[in-house]
This record gives sequence, structure tokens and C-alpha cells, in this order.
Amino acid sequence: MSDISNSKAHIIVIGNEKGGTGKSTLALHLAVKLMLENFKIAVIDLDGRQGSLSKYIANRRKFCNKNTINLPTPVHYVFEPLPDESNRQEVEKLIKELSTKFDAVIIDTPGSKNYLFELAHQYPHTLITPIGDSLVDLAAIADFDTDTGEITHAGHYAEFVWDTKKKLAAKGLPYLNWVVCGNKISPIRSNNKNIVFAKLENLAKLYGFRFTPGLKDRVIYKELFLDGLTVLDLAREELRRRMTISHLAAKMELNNLAEFIFP
Repeated sequence: MSDISNSKAHIIVIGNEKGGTGKSTLALHLAVKLMLENFKIAVIDLDGRQGSLSKYIANRRKFCNKNTINLPTPVHYVFEPLPDESNRQEVEKLIKELSTKFDAVIIDTPGSKNYLFELAHQYPHTLITPIGDSLVDLAAIADFDTDTGEITHAGHYAEFVWDTKKKLAAKGLPYLNWVVCGNKISPIRSNNKNIVFAKLENLAKLYGFRFTPGLKDRVIYKELFLDGLTVLDLAREELRRRMTISHLAAKMELNNLAEFIFP
């Protein structure tokens, strides 16, 4: 994972202007993956109203305490949007502070645009956009004519990221590593999925991102959430959990995704 090993403070933002794409599950799995690679990781949940990532980590700590086990758990902070935006400076200060103390900071963003969403996108070295295999999810990246299949214009999120890239470049920051990855993908082959993925492959060069199919929609992720576990934890002897074929496949998918994101 050379992309985060050469310097401090690699900021990873997980963003999409659509809820339900599995951002929080991806955030904790990537955090644990990097911690197992001996990186020092902090995570910030900017979707404190929904709080999926915070609940996931709380479940993990509870599981560790109950079973007297030590699992790699990132340092964690949570914020929710306020009507007067009064925590904006606090969040900015925290990101800058953490960037001097950790190898990477993973920021989980809300599923809709607000000032915390926009604030997070001012800092990333790597932007990860999980997307489902549906035409509804594809609309965040591009709109197209349903009759001809031709792209009509960039989607609202792609336009936002394009503006973000220009702002980052104006600050002299490194080129943004934007990765769009399939997440919560149906394990069943479908014509709809083929259409979505084919269009994303074609859009990658046009909009400046790299695309990978990513993670399938597996029941195992929902089950692990209750105990705050990840697929990377299951091989530990003290957990005494039998690794099924589904577990092994999920672990392989995650490892492949991490290697794609951080080549």
C-alpha cells in the first residue's frame, strides 16, 4: 500500500450524495485493513445524525469488552450537522490536528450534501465513491438518454467532484485519487448490472476516476455489524468462528479492493 506509506496524513474521504451505498461498512473495513498493515488510523463520522459508522464502532468496543478481546479499532470522532454550522471550525481543526498524528484519516460523509459533506471534500488525497449496481445510483455520476443510451451530462456528484479537483489543484495539493467502486452489488448476474458497470468503465476516463466492481451484497456484512466485526477479524482463533466460503470470498474481495485503491 505504497500510496499511504510514504508520508503522514493520507486523507481518505468516502463520499456519495446518495444514502444506502454502504459507506460506513466500507469505512470500518478499510480502517481495520490498514491497521492490520501497521498503519495508525483515525476515523471521523460526519454523518452523526444517522451515525452508522459510530454505531458500528460502538458495537465493536462492546464486543471486545464483553469477550475480553483486543481487536484493532481506530480512534473515532463523530459530528452531526447543526443549523448554525457552529462546529465547522472544530471539524476543520480536528482534521488538521489528526493529519499530523496519524498515517491516514478516514472520513465518512453524510448521504446528502451539507456543509460537513462539502467540508470533507476540501481535504482528500483519496476519494472513494461506493455505488450500487442500479441506474438510480449511476445518476450521481452521469445522466443518460434511456432511449439511445447516450450520456447527456455529468451527474450532480461528478460535477461536484470536478469542482473539488479544481479547488485542490489551485491549492497545489496532489492529484486526487478518485475511486468509484461497486458496493452492495447483487451476486446475481443481471442485464441492469452489466449496463451500469459498462457505462462506469466508459465514464472513468471522461470524468477522471478509476472503477472497480468492488464488494457484493452479502448477508455476512449485516451479521457482522451487530458485533462490530469485519470479515478480516474472523480468522482469529479466539473468536472461534467457522470461516465459510462466503466469509473467505468477502475477505478476498475486500483485499482486492484495498489493493486497487492503494496500488
